[in-house]
Amino acid sequence: MATVYFDRRDSDDLRRQRLYDGHLYVYSPQSSTSALCDFARDMCEEAFAPHDPRDAQHVLPVEQFVAILAELKPRFIHHPRSKELIREILAELGCDLQQTYFDVPRMRTAASGDYLRAGLGYQFKPHRDVWYSPPLCQLNWWLPVYPIEAENAMAFHLNYWDRAVENTSHEFNYQEWNETGRKAAPGLIKADTRRQSEAIEPLELEPDVRLLPEPGGMIIFSAAQLHSTVPNTSGRTRISLDFRTVHLGDLAERRGAPNLDSRCSGTTIGDNLRGTDFSHVPDEVAEMHQNAALV
Repeated sequence: MATVYFDRRDSDDLRRQRLYDGHLYVYSPQSSTSALCDFARDMCEEAFAPHDPRDAQHVLPVEQFVAILAELKPRFIHHPRSKELIREILAELGCDLQQTYFDVPRMRTAASGDYLRAGLGYQFKPHRDVWYSPPLCQLNWWLPVYPIEAENAMAFHLNYWDRAVENTSHEFNYQEWNETGRKAAPGLIKADTRRQSEAIEPLELEPDVRLLPEPGGMIIFSAAQLHSTVPNTSGRTRISLDFRTVHLGDLAERRGAPNLDSRCSGTTIGDNLRGTDFSHVPDEVAEMHQNAALV
């Protein structure tokens, strides 16, 4: 059974091991996480002005909404301040910045109803992130920018932690996705035709677990956790942030969550930046994880 650890000040070594074992960590807002969410919120409100970003879907044509996201999301992702704030979060949560590597933060939007469910507003079906070519020691850090409810949160399907799921990850290559799938997102509005890793067997999605931290609060979980976007029936767009981390020592020693069912190729490891100086994972370690799911 999975345990949810609330505001536990465990060492990073212990926390990582518990996450690799299928447990979850939830934190109340910290000064650093609140700063990241404030930064994202300011950018959102500037981009959607004079509308509240959560309600803009009710007054803007979907094409205009997507055009705003197409400019807003890359600007947030690649802003130098975003990387600096991620480093502050890792330091405040006790990570060794020499050993911890992170990717740039993503801004996610999940519109209410059927307004936008594709492309830049894609709402994820049940999946494990390990179906998308990361190393097995990847951890996901997820933060709501505005208050969330059970009707627009993220769901964890914990009964699948130790159960393999038949899926299409063998068709997914991360490097090909960067060249085609990711670049196609702004043009997809009515339907998402990109081939992504997904389950191809019926899943028992209930009961699920929905964690509702305050804005600036945070959930940390293993990339091997099966999770999904809850169909948003709240009437407001959910805006959230997430980023990923890997630990150099765990990469070198091949520590991480078990691989039950991932067969993807390529690797995301080149996206990760060291917490101290934003340098990349050393080549000799990165090469160990090329096509790691196929080994």
